[in-house]
Amino acid sequence: MQNHHHSIWWGPPRKFSNRLQDRKISWLELFFDLVYAVLISKTTRGLAVNTTAQGITDYAYFIIIIFWGWYNGSQYHDLHGTTGIRTRLITLWQMMIVAGLAVTFNSPAALFVGRATVAIAVLQLYITYLWWSVGIYDKEHRKYNLPYTVCYLLAFVFIVLTLFIPQPYKRFFFWLTLLLNYTAPFIASGILKRNNAEFSLSASMIERLGLFTIIVFGEAILGVVNAMNPFNDFVLVEWICFGLGILIVFSLWWIFFSLIADREAKKGFTKGSLVAMVYILTLASLGVIGAAFPGLMNDLRSLPESGTSISRLIYVLSIALFLLSIVLISRFLVYPNDYHKIKSKLQSLIIAISVIILTISVLVPLTLIWYLLVIFLLMLSIIVIITMGWFRLQLRLQELK
Repeated sequence: MQNHHHSIWWGPPRKFSNRLQDRKISWLELFFDLVYAVLISKTTRGLAVNTTAQGITDYAYFIIIIFWGWYNGSQYHDLHGTTGIRTRLITLWQMMIVAGLAVTFNSPAALFVGRATVAIAVLQLYITYLWWSVGIYDKEHRKYNLPYTVCYLLAFVFIVLTLFIPQPYKRFFFWLTLLLNYTAPFIASGILKRNNAEFSLSASMIERLGLFTIIVFGEAILGVVNAMNPFNDFVLVEWICFGLGILIVFSLWWIFFSLIADREAKKGFTKGSLVAMVYILTLASLGVIGAAFPGLMNDLRSLPESGTSISRLIYVLSIALFLLSIVLISRFLVYPNDYHKIKSKLQSLIIAISVIILTISVLVPLTLIWYLLVIFLLMLSIIVIITMGWFRLQLRLQELK
């Protein structure tokens, strides 16, 4: 009896075979997401002041490693979380590590790489411990978490090595660690298939991914707001550009959740892992949309003539990549049979609009206000077609009842 009480109080990890159906997102998980929101904010602000090729590469690395940390923590909670104290402490410890990583972003340039590397190494080792520790309580799960433990531990070793090797090779080893981290799920997928075990991304994890995207949408809005900070004497054209910037972000939100919201992932561990990976493109491009907007507004003051600047190219390329990510994610989601035809048309439309936006940005010189207006109108055309298509489909389905 005493051991039973201790088990309830401490709350060992829920077994892999005991998956909860229709699980609701907990307040602890939402609190966990907010710490990662702070880290993403730090990352996007760093990109806003450094839009060089190296700045974009570093931004991509940090977004990928941040998403890896968030996804592993969230997936662990989804599969093994309980109401016991252990789950709360494990979540708190990861939040503290992530908060420490965010602090390193305030470091001087000469110290930033070293401090951030140590923080990332601690996060890497901690997540390795999470998956390894599951096997202590759930022996049947050891064969599934072994690829995670091995790949993540090797990645930790390579991260530590970067502290002792010269600069030209540091980036290679950093990206090698990402490859190891993202290889583990596909190795585990093969083990699941050999054991005739089925695993799919849960509805609650799909919801978590959507909620995390909402956080980054907030960062995109913040980027538009921050773009107005350097201007002391606001004029009408600046306010119009500001309004169009907000409308574009809102349009992207509308398009994204019109196609993605309330959908389950297709069955299969590999498909679920691919959905998660495509979300990296979603979050990275969305963050750049916000980070690039201040550069657009600076162009408004510094470029008297219309033309294509690096800020515009980054901004429009990010919009195109975000739209492409919507199409890719939708290919791994389950839709009712009646939706397949319209979904296929919408996917083609979104791809076409992405190409049009890129073409206009490169070939047609426009002043900023017209440039943003054209982008918004193209986004609006997708919204109108989505809304009309869903509405007609619902009417047709009602007539068949």
